[in-house]
Amino acid sequence: MTTKTQHANPSKSRSPRHRAREFALQGLYQWLLNNEDAGAIDAHIREAHGFDKADREHFDSLLHGAINQSIQLREEIAPFIDRTIAELSPIEHAALLIGVFELKNHIEIPYRVVINEAVELTKSFGGQDGHKYVNGVLDKLAAKLRATEVSAGK
Repeated sequence: MTTKTQHANPSKSRSPRHRAREFALQGLYQWLLNNEDAGAIDAHIREAHGFDKADREHFDSLLHGAINQSIQLREEIAPFIDRTIAELSPIEHAALLIGVFELKNHIEIPYRVVINEAVELTKSFGGQDGHKYVNGVLDKLAAKLRATEVSAGK
């Protein structure tokens, strides 16, 4: 995957969990484009440079969870997008899958962190304004999926 701002030299400031999200995004990108087996993608990603600095448990949760729950996750996303799922860029699609998966399955992670991380992934790997789109969709989803947390934060 070649993008304009891909991290050639991993920054020491990126947390293991952020790295897990980056690798999960790359795995989901591969899955969306090639419909490869999740196990093969997982094995390939684990050999990537810098994977040893990622939170492996969170990577497993994100990659396998998003693939296994992709139908349900897309159903959650669908009411909040202005196009079909198939028309989303693969990076936006993958970032949204990660974001909605975390909103639903990782309630220990504050919703603002989930949204920020998905936005940062899209900024790093996606098109020019994709992060704004991902932010808007996940903001609306958070209000639905984590209504109590969102209203408490306002």
